[in-house]
Amino acid sequence: MKLRILLCLFAFFSTFGVWEASVSELSAQSVIQGPKQKPKPKPKPKPRPAKPNVYQQLMNEGKAQYNRQEYQAALTTFQSALAKYPAKQSEVQPWIDKCNLRLAEIAQREREVAEQRRAREEAARREREESEKKRQILNRLVANMVYVEGGTFTMGATKEQKRKARDDEKPAHQVTLSSFYIGKYEVTQAEWEAVMGSNPSCLKGANLPVESVSWYDCQEFIRKLNELTGKQFRLPTEAEWEYAARGGNKSGGYKYAGGNDVDNVAWYLDNSDFETHPVGTKRGNELGLYDMSGNVKEWCQEWYGSYSSDSQTNPTGPATGSLRVLRGGSWLDDARYCRLSYRSDFGPDLRYVCNGLRLALPNLQ
Repeated sequence: MKLRILLCLFAFFSTFGVWEASVSELSAQSVIQGPKQKPKPKPKPKPRPAKPNVYQQLMNEGKAQYNRQEYQAALTTFQSALAKYPAKQSEVQPWIDKCNLRLAEIAQREREVAEQRRAREEAARREREESEKKRQILNRLVANMVYVEGGTFTMGATKEQKRKARDDEKPAHQVTLSSFYIGKYEVTQAEWEAVMGSNPSCLKGANLPVESVSWYDCQEFIRKLNELTGKQFRLPTEAEWEYAARGGNKSGGYKYAGGNDVDNVAWYLDNSDFETHPVGTKRGNELGLYDMSGNVKEWCQEWYGSYSSDSQTNPTGPATGSLRVLRGGSWLDDARYCRLSYRSDFGPDLRYVCNGLRLALPNLQ
């Protein structure tokens, strides 16, 4: 019995020692190898990317460009889509047409803007040219004012007028005048138009004397001319006109302005061919003034009235009246009306194809 117990104990302790050695071995292995790791899970397979829809991308890009008003870029994109996918023409073509329409509208607007710009530039160019032309005309008008030194002369029916003199040219009387300036030529149509912007003359020509102007028209012309030049232009008084026509203090005592042969100094009925002629084409008088005996009659500043035998200084005519004075003959007058002392009168509001003007200035300042 005792033997059996001993054998059992021996077997138990033998078994325990093996187990303890196994545990010790396993513990040592665990220290060396570490804890046992779980196996990594296999990665899930990535889903295959969907095949890109190139057509839709092109269409979306083209529409975005169209909405940004990038019509040329959009047109290129839609044309590319149509080239790659011709079967989609029914969808793509309307967009191509819309792009072409917008591009055509833009091109039309650009043409209109360019045309408007050209029109503005052309108008500005013409305005500059007209302004320069106007400036040159006005400068020439001022430059053509002739200085008339003051003096005393006999006004009216002097002896060289002989029996041609009419009653309103009498009596001859002494007049003393201060110095002044008077136009070398009658006012031309170019000069009138440069100031007034229009030409009322019946017989047209830039260098022809302006005609068909009333006394009031002349006053308006002078008002505007003075605004443009800063001068004090006016019509000459009747005495200034006759003194200048006679040659001032250089007078040769002629019947007409510049000589006794009317054909040499005046355009009148017998040589005018029934029309006016360019100013300055006949012979001038002693002061270098032209056409004072012909071409057109010339308005004077004052009212028409009778002469007095009294001597006068710088006379300005009657204080009131109904008619204004005109001096000098015209292209439609006989020679007797071209004489230096001949006077005519006209309603200040009336216009006539024979009536024009010549300017005067008290000074050039």
